Amino acid sequence: METVWYLLGAVVFFALIMVSIALHEVGHLIPAKLFGVKVTEYFVGFGRTLWKRRIGSTDYGVKALPLGGYVRLVGMYPPAPGDNHVRASGTNALQQIAEDARAYEWEEITPEDDGKLLFQKPVWQRIVIMSGGVAMNLLLAFLLLLGVTAGAGVARPTLAVASVPECVIPANRADRHCGPGDPKTPAYEMGLKPGDVLVSFNGQRLQDWDQVSGLIRANLSAPATLVVQRDGQQVPLPTVPTVTTGVPSRLDPGRNIEAGFLGVTPKVEVQRGGPVAVGKDMWTMSKQSAYALLRFPVKVWRTGVDMVTGRPRDVYGPVSVVGASRVAGEIVTTNLLTSGSKVAVVAQLLGSVNLFLALFNIVPLPPLDGGHVAGAIWDGVRRTIARLRRRAMPPPFDTAKLLPISWAVTALFIVSGAVLIIADLINPIRLF
Repeated sequence: METVWYLLGAVVFFALIMVSIALHEVGHLIPAKLFGVKVTEYFVGFGRTLWKRRIGSTDYGVKALPLGGYVRLVGMYPPAPGDNHVRASGTNALQQIAEDARAYEWEEITPEDDGKLLFQKPVWQRIVIMSGGVAMNLLLAFLLLLGVTAGAGVARPTLAVASVPECVIPANRADRHCGPGDPKTPAYEMGLKPGDVLVSFNGQRLQDWDQVSGLIRANLSAPATLVVQRDGQQVPLPTVPTVTTGVPSRLDPGRNIEAGFLGVTPKVEVQRGGPVAVGKDMWTMSKQSAYALLRFPVKVWRTGVDMVTGRPRDVYGPVSVVGASRVAGEIVTTNLLTSGSKVAVVAQLLGSVNLFLALFNIVPLPPLDGGHVAGAIWDGVRRTIARLRRRAMPPPFDTAKLLPISWAVTALFIVSGAVLIIADLINPIRLF
C-alpha cells in the first residue's frame, strides 16, 4: 500500500508541475490576445497530438510528451531588410538557419495578418507578453507559499536558545560525543544556557535568527559579546572569541565555507505570517536559486560523475521533474509528518519549483523568455538612440539571427535534463 501512495504522490505532483507549465504558457497567451497578436497554437507537451480543439484562430491541445509546453505567436521573426519573404540562400550555415526559420514562419502569414504580428507591436507590449510566463510562475509561487505560511505556518529558528553543545566536533567525525581533546564551544565558555533569549551581539540589537547567524559568521575569530534575557533580566555574558570553522554556505548548502562559529542551537517554532514574510522567504530562495543557476552546468556534471562512479548523491544538487516528483512521493509516505504537514511541505515544494521556473526563464538567453525580453529591450534601446539623434527608426531587431544560440542552449538543456532524469531514476535524492 505504501508503494501505491508513493506512486500516487509522485504522479500527482508531476501533474501539478505540468499544470504550472501550462499556466506559464497562459501567462504569454493572455497578454498576446489582449494586444492583438495572432496566436495559432497553445499546447501542453511536445510530440504527437493527443487532443486539440480550435477556438477562433487558435488550436488548444495536449501532446504526448509531458515535458513542457508552448504558445505559437505569429511574427516572432521580422522580415530581413528588403526581404520579399521568399526563402533566401544564406552565406553560411548559421545565416541559413535564420533564413530557413524566417521562410517557414512567413509561409503562413497572410496580408490580413498585418498589424497582428509580434514584431509589429510596441516594445513595451512585447516585453509584457514575453514576461507573462515568468510573472505567472512568480504569482503561483507566492500564492502557494502564502497559503502555507498563513495557514499551517512555517518552522523558523527563534532568538531563544534550545541547546548549547559543550565542544566543537569536526563535521567529518561520525562520533558526535565530546572527546578529551575537543575544544569547548565559545557559547559554552561564555555561559550561555538553554532558555536564554539573545538580545544583542557585539552591541547590535537582534531582530531574528538570520541576523544572529550572519553576525556570527562574519565575526570569524574575533571577540564576541552577548547580552541575553534570563529570568526576566538582561544579562551580559563574558566576552569570548568565536572560532573560524567550516560551515554550510547560505547560498549553496552543499558547500562548506570558512565562517565564525559560536555553538548555539536556536529553538524552532512554527510561525504564521503574511505577504511580507513570504516576500522575504522568496527573496532568500531567489538568491539561492540564482546561485544554483550560475553553477548549473558544473552541478549537472558532478551529478553525472557521482552517478557513474557510484558516489553518494549531493542532496543539494539539481533534480529533474522526475526527481522532484520522487521527493513528493517520499513526503507523502513518510511517518515523520502529519497529514497536514505533508500537504504543507508538498505545497512548499511546488512553490519552490514555480519560483525556480520563473528565475530559470529570466536567464537572457534564447529560447528562454529572458532571451526574448532582452531582444525587445535592445530593440527599444536602438529606437531610443535613433529618436534622440533624430534619425530614421531602425527596423525591428532580427531575432532569427539568435536561432543558432537558441539551438545550442536547447541542446544543453536536453543533455542536462537527460543526465538528471537518469540520475533521479538510478541514484535518487532521499530525504527520509
